[in-house]
Amino acid sequence: MVGAPFQASLLDTDPLDTDPSDAGFADAGVSGAGAAARVGPPGAGLRRDRLAGGAWIDVRRRWIAGADSLFERLRAEVPWRAERRPMYDRTVAVPRLLSFYDEGDPLPDPVLDAARRALDEHYAAELGERFATVGLAFYRDGRDSVAWHGDRTGRGSTEDTMVAILVLGAPRALLLRPRAGGPADPRRAARPGGTGVGAHGRVGGGAVPWADDRPLVPVTGATTAIRHELGHGDLLVMGGSCHRTWEHAVPKTARPVGPRISVQFRPRDVR
Repeated sequence: MVGAPFQASLLDTDPLDTDPSDAGFADAGVSGAGAAARVGPPGAGLRRDRLAGGAWIDVRRRWIAGADSLFERLRAEVPWRAERRPMYDRTVAVPRLLSFYDEGDPLPDPVLDAARRALDEHYAAELGERFATVGLAFYRDGRDSVAWHGDRTGRGSTEDTMVAILVLGAPRALLLRPRAGGPADPRRAARPGGTGVGAHGRVGGGAVPWADDRPLVPVTGATTAIRHELGHGDLLVMGGSCHRTWEHAVPKTARPVGPRISVQFRPRDVR
């Protein structure tokens, strides 16, 4: 096991660690510390935010019921590795631990198999393909982070695609901002009908009724990043042009925060 034991009671002030209703949850047949982890229907309670430049994000709170038991198993059983990467004239340590499962690799927990099946079913019509690879990142404390970036290696640099992120453990902020100079740059345009660049609606099932032909209008002063505090089984999906026209980050924090695991489901040739 890496790090100190995870204590959900010290890291989350939300009393609802699991969804108040069991209806629609798929039990993966695995139990651990606390309740068995179960995958809920992605469409139940899903909120979609339409962003500028043809991008969107979906947020589904507490998608995994009993998520803390899944966190404990992944932290203990995943073969985490530390990486170093070149930066300018030196090599630096990546400030998080990583693990990657390529297409066809067995995943480290059956709950992740169930989660991928649920995502494939829900987003089949929009995505047109399956989620193929799974990457995991372990943020040990507030010093671990990921800098501003988009998943633009491979097809994400030229095509609309999706990346689904399941967040386990202590809540941390995930920030999004328009890519400077791109079509989502708030100095150029954003859609009316919401606060800043994030007008939103709700999706109740598999169908996604987002035929939106409202004209774009200029926006001034809309430079604040969009912030989502995610943890304990929350799901965030970035779609459309999001990885080309927006950037996201998990910044370092001086606040005392507990460990966090991010599970990223991606289509083939998107990194």
